Amino acid sequence: MKSNTDDEEFWTRSRLGAFDFGPEDEVKESRQAVNQISHMVELNNDDDMQKFSWSGDPVGSISWSVRETELSSQSTEKGVADTPSIIKSNSGYSLTSLFKGKAKGGLPEKNFLSFSDVLDDSPARLHTAEIRNPKFEYKDFTSDWSPEESSRRLQQGKAVPLEKFRSLRDKLSLLDSAISTNDGNVITAVLIHLKRTLSREVLFRELASRPTALRHFIQYLNETGEQKVLLQLLGALGRTEEAALLQYKEHLSITDDNKRRDFLKSCLRLPFSAEDSAHVEDHFTLLERQLMIQATDRQAECGGKLPKRASVLNMPLIATLAYCCFNHYSKPEGNFSSPLNIRQTFKITEKQYFMTALAARAEMKAWPDVDALFNSRKWLGLTRKKPPLSFQRVVDILQKNSAPTQVLQDYVAMVEDAELRISLAQKHNCHDIVINMYRDQKDRQQMIRYRGKVGRGSAEERKIDELLNNMQIRWKN
Repeated sequence: MKSNTDDEEFWTRSRLGAFDFGPEDEVKESRQAVNQISHMVELNNDDDMQKFSWSGDPVGSISWSVRETELSSQSTEKGVADTPSIIKSNSGYSLTSLFKGKAKGGLPEKNFLSFSDVLDDSPARLHTAEIRNPKFEYKDFTSDWSPEESSRRLQQGKAVPLEKFRSLRDKLSLLDSAISTNDGNVITAVLIHLKRTLSREVLFRELASRPTALRHFIQYLNETGEQKVLLQLLGALGRTEEAALLQYKEHLSITDDNKRRDFLKSCLRLPFSAEDSAHVEDHFTLLERQLMIQATDRQAECGGKLPKRASVLNMPLIATLAYCCFNHYSKPEGNFSSPLNIRQTFKITEKQYFMTALAARAEMKAWPDVDALFNSRKWLGLTRKKPPLSFQRVVDILQKNSAPTQVLQDYVAMVEDAELRISLAQKHNCHDIVINMYRDQKDRQQMIRYRGKVGRGSAEERKIDELLNNMQIRWKN
């Protein structure tokens, strides 16, 4: 049996020789030449090689791109009849010549059309492929919409040419359809168009019978700051009080205080309601009073008679009263800066005046002035009067301004409710009030417990010991 080696030799051997191009020496030379060429190809970069098309134009050049585009457009021209070719075949110009500045065949430069000329509707126009919109999209720009359709499109946020509504009847129909949508943006958009295309007289007349549109239009004028148009509108509608208030608000934009005072004085002639007229008059009087106080205080500050203070100009009425309670409390009532004069001029209530003066004088630590607020002069002399607010509130105001215990004790003792009085006395360390109340209640146990809360060796402790050792007091426990 033959071995495996013999089988392989049998099947791989051949009696016929291989095809030979020539002598062995010539074959070796051919192989060497092929190897040199492949080595040169490997050394050259593909990016540096310039490729040419069958027409001789470099691949990737402008002229090659134009030809390729022209051929592709010609192939699709049969299917799309109304699509123009990239470049008309009868044109004597190439895209390369457009940039080089000369025509084919070396035509003179004066006969050369500029790039913009080529793009015009001339025989040498450069055409590009046109992408047409579907026919149903042209309806958005060509259809003759009704007012209802136009309002619906506005509500959807689409563009609508409102200029096609030319007659007054069409414009009012458009406005009514916008109102029926109950969409403020649609109504405002239509109102802006009507404001631009209608006279104010006609617009104001039609808005008078459409309250919804009128409210939107007034709001639009307020937001855009068209004060003059808004005043004319309110005047045409007979809403004179609103027009007067609107004109009065213009004082907020005046920065010079003297000019603001003069403007407020001119507003006194406007047709306000009775209540508004009183407020405007008070505003003018207050600003005039503040200017007088400010001028006097500045002169005193320059002379060194008074320390520098904050400006009183344009302060509210209560703040102006507090300013006078701080700086001019001792002035007689006839003086224009006196708190009493301010109170009388502007009809300030007793409670407002009392709380403002109490807080101001307590902050100034003027305790005699605080005490004077609770006294009234009568024929028989000074008498203690009941304040317009509770004594608990008085104690809180005094405590916030760091009133001494002796001052607080006087007013805690005036609290009528016994439990509230003893609670406030314990809270503010008014020991005498607590001790006296336990003595009156004959509560020995509470007195003993409270003895541990006072200081050792203090006058309050000695007082408690004397009361506990007093045999004449009949304690209940």
